[in-house]
Amino acid sequence: MTEAMPVAPSLHAVTKEVLVDGKLLKKESVVINDQAFSFSRGALRVASLEEEWFEDVRDPELAIDGLRRCTPAPDLFTFWQRIPDVQPHYSYHHEWESLAVVPITTYEEWWNKRVKGTTRNMVRKSQKAGVELREAEFDDAFVSGMVDIFNETPVRQGRPFWHYGKNFETVKRQFSRFLFRETLIGAYLKDELIGFVMLADAGRFGILGQFISKLQHRDKATNNALIAKTVEVCVQRRLPYLSYTDWRDTSLVDFKRYNGFQEMRVPRYFVPLTAKGRIALSLGLHRGWKAMLPAQVVAPLKKLRGSWE
Repeated sequence: MTEAMPVAPSLHAVTKEVLVDGKLLKKESVVINDQAFSFSRGALRVASLEEEWFEDVRDPELAIDGLRRCTPAPDLFTFWQRIPDVQPHYSYHHEWESLAVVPITTYEEWWNKRVKGTTRNMVRKSQKAGVELREAEFDDAFVSGMVDIFNETPVRQGRPFWHYGKNFETVKRQFSRFLFRETLIGAYLKDELIGFVMLADAGRFGILGQFISKLQHRDKATNNALIAKTVEVCVQRRLPYLSYTDWRDTSLVDFKRYNGFQEMRVPRYFVPLTAKGRIALSLGLHRGWKAMLPAQVVAPLKKLRGSWE
């Protein structure tokens, strides 16, 4: 019998609209065997799975083969193992991605064993202040509330806020794209939306997407109440983990820790596809210049940025 020849992956280019730094931009992607991969801009072109939070790379070798056939080929391909898959499965070069994750079994277990007493007091404080938490619909009233929150201040956490200045039509268009996988959770003071969460369902875990509240009502512990309600919804949706971006030494780490989040490290792989990619990986340039700054430099810069808020 003759050995079957390997089948080349199907490959075609598409153009999509993606939200980058709060703006909708057209971005070129390539679809390889029904999975879309996008490319970063800049001197080093890095390819990654477009929906990497929501799906796994089904066949890395086929993806690598397809990316090498692109003209021009990207310099690097990166992908990771999603929560809670923490043991490396592949022999490619990998580094550790540090994520903030809270394991969820029951709401009572989270409330009694995972959060600090101060957090429980903050949630009670929110309740006493009259803040009501409930699942919401993406209707005109909710969008109007979003616009009010977005336009409260042009600066959040020491940096220009992406969504400041957006009108009703823009917010409705940009935030309606992924409602098929999102649950909206609103925090209300009487009839006023003072905070909300867009909880995305990634199958094995939930993702705290847009998570924001009015600074005007920060004395009502709105964010703590929103986290508590989000955990409750995760239990109802049978999502055993909740992820809140990365676990870095920022002002948010204490908030995450007090609300039951902990560090979970998952492997991220880097595969060079060109000579430039191999050189960049060997010199540690594959994560960008910010990742190269030593911790003793980064910490004061973050503290300075926070003082500008």
